[in-house]
Amino acid sequence: MFTSVDYDKFRALRVTHVATRLEELIQDEANDTLTPEQLFLTAVDDALESRRINKVDKLIRQAAFPIPGATVAEVDYREGRGITQVRMRRYAAHDWRSDATNLLIISPTGGGKTYLACALAIGACESEHSVLYFRMDDLARKLVIARGDAIAHQKLLNELSNVDLLIINDFLTVGIDSDAANDLFAILANREHRLPTMIASQTGLSCRGDFGQRN
Repeated sequence: MFTSVDYDKFRALRVTHVATRLEELIQDEANDTLTPEQLFLTAVDDALESRRINKVDKLIRQAAFPIPGATVAEVDYREGRGITQVRMRRYAAHDWRSDATNLLIISPTGGGKTYLACALAIGACESEHSVLYFRMDDLARKLVIARGDAIAHQKLLNELSNVDLLIINDFLTVGIDSDAANDLFAILANREHRLPTMIASQTGLSCRGDFGQRN
């Protein structure tokens, strides 16, 4: 089969996973009836799926979800909660990158808004969207700390402004200083009409006055 020299060539072409999978398929007697073309295409498909899974896992880790195992299937859909499985599945499969419509989740403490936000955002990761999750107080603290380094501060603002889906949980449930408020306003303004933001809060839309009117 393939030699170490062959694998050096595969690495140079960045197709090592395809070659490894092809070798596994060839050695499996169950595939003896497949043509070389079929074996090769199967190896390519398997390698692409493996790469996709690795990317999704990385996106979920980078998002820093408090509930990384949340799923739409495990959401409580009891009557009276105002959510349906059909709607949740639609949101979970939504193309966030092409639709800048924001999503607001309102629920009292203990109502499950964090789980809902994580389940939907993990669905976004599975569609290969980049996601960042923050509690409001943690985000404010991160912005304040970053202000001590102009380069790091601008890098953070750019990251928050350009991630496919930004999630802010416990929105306006705690006070933040004026500098953090200004940064947050700038981030939301930069995302306006470009990229969506998911807000989870105990407070209704009246809270938006604190950060300016949104069209």
